[in-house]
Amino acid sequence: MSETNPYMMVGERLCMDFINTVSWRESTEKRRDWFKDYAKLVDWSIHAEVLTAKQAQNLLVEAGENPSLAEEVLKQAIELREVMYRIFKSISKKTSPNEQDLARFNEYVSHYYQSLQIIPIEDQFMLKFNQPDKNLDAMLPPILQSAVDLLVSKNELERVKQCEGDPCGWLFFDTSRNRSRRWCSMADCGNRAKVRRFYQKEK
Repeated sequence: MSETNPYMMVGERLCMDFINTVSWRESTEKRRDWFKDYAKLVDWSIHAEVLTAKQAQNLLVEAGENPSLAEEVLKQAIELREVMYRIFKSISKKTSPNEQDLARFNEYVSHYYQSLQIIPIEDQFMLKFNQPDKNLDAMLPPILQSAVDLLVSKNELERVKQCEGDPCGWLFFDTSRNRSRRWCSMADCGNRAKVRRFYQKEK
């Protein structure tokens, strides 16, 4: 992790990086959630380029005035993240996602996509969530859209994988030409596996 970006962004898709905001996800002892409070969610959103620094500043001011609402948004963000994790983990394992998870995910889609509009920009159009800047959940719609875009792209779904490092649990979108990526990061889980193989060979 660099000093300018303290977060590892190795998922290759916004939704994957959002899901990976839990270190050692599948470890009961080492598991650590990055989103300890609403401010951490906002901070990550800046580094993920979901929010600008100015937007983030405004949201933190709003959160200070409405702490209970900020706490509720944090809970929603974590719930959405965990639902997405289970759905995409199933996809990475070539199994069908849980129906309850899909139903809950669709509730988020129904809620946020109500504000989705076609916006003309120069000689083209783009989809944009039309929400007030002070909405404390302003970071969630782009993340949700990233997940939706991936879910409806059949060929791309085949590139969703889970790191083979146990108990990492991180998910990523494999952009390698021959789809051979195995680790969240060669410098992290990949290196640990390399060291482990070396010692086993030495034994």
